[in-house]
Amino acid sequence: MHERQSILIIYTGGTIGMSLDPETGNLIPVNFAEISKQLPELKRFDLDIKAVSFSPPVDSSEITPDMWIRLATAIGNHYDDFDGFVILHGTDTMAYSASALSFLLENLDKPVIFTGSQLPIGMLRTDGKENLITSIEIAAGKINNSPAVPEVCIFFQNKLFRGNRTTKYSVDYFNAFRSDNYPLLAETGINIEYNYHAINYPYGDKKLKIYNSLDNNIAVLKIFPGITNKLLRSTFNTDGLRAVIIETYGAGNAPTASWFLSEIKAAVKRDIIVLNVSQCAAGSVDMNKYNTGRRLLEAGVLSGSDITTEAAITKTMFLLAQYNANKEIRTFINNSLRGEIK
Repeated sequence: MHERQSILIIYTGGTIGMSLDPETGNLIPVNFAEISKQLPELKRFDLDIKAVSFSPPVDSSEITPDMWIRLATAIGNHYDDFDGFVILHGTDTMAYSASALSFLLENLDKPVIFTGSQLPIGMLRTDGKENLITSIEIAAGKINNSPAVPEVCIFFQNKLFRGNRTTKYSVDYFNAFRSDNYPLLAETGINIEYNYHAINYPYGDKKLKIYNSLDNNIAVLKIFPGITNKLLRSTFNTDGLRAVIIETYGAGNAPTASWFLSEIKAAVKRDIIVLNVSQCAAGSVDMNKYNTGRRLLEAGVLSGSDITTEAAITKTMFLLAQYNANKEIRTFINNSLRGEIK
């Protein structure tokens, strides 16, 4: 007899566990037991499947950094007892949560698969059943007796993405997520086709390390035509601010007006980290490409390379919590810690 794989489902909330309130017509969270009743197919797996649930379930719009630490801690507490983990989560902040978990879980060598749905699991046309069932299968997947995908991932609509390379792009369609700057880790049809060259496999036998702190003293500033000095100054002078992620045009370009560059330089001089991330979903920041980008580089702005905004935010929170000296943070922010940048 072979030893059965064990999978832990962690239900945080989200559309996959919603039901329709007949009085208001609004979607409201239900107990996870209601989801399991909708999925008798789970009993057909040759797996030991257990579940824990956030109580009460949390709408993904209410997710906070404390909840990311709570998720990482839950995985750490159950790590030795399960072969893989499936996290049910609302889609709106799923890419943020998957990115955060990738940084909080160091030396991960088991699958942590985020999934959810665009329609509640009790509806006839729901995408939730297929997403959950396939996520469980991937979490239990083995290649040469080792986990097939020992990463924090997002599975949605037949596609498996690296979590910290993913962003939500559609509210209307089942294929809600994209990973424009990194290839799929797997794609499912009749079979599950793994892209082994794209998957991060652990080297050596390092023990899982769980981090339990994040620093959210950051701001995100989207550059737009007509941005004012008043807005820029108020952002950079926020009490307790340690870092600003600026979403720039194209390959990392922004205005070169003297007031704009002066505010940036003054912030860098005050030891505020300024990270440049492109507003474009695909492509990379290259501040040497155009004069507008070079002026930012000269002002002390750091390149975010091809990172997503979600990963930039969570990576910055992670690094700020681990290091007091910004010199160290500036070094690590340009290094790939969990495959989040090229």
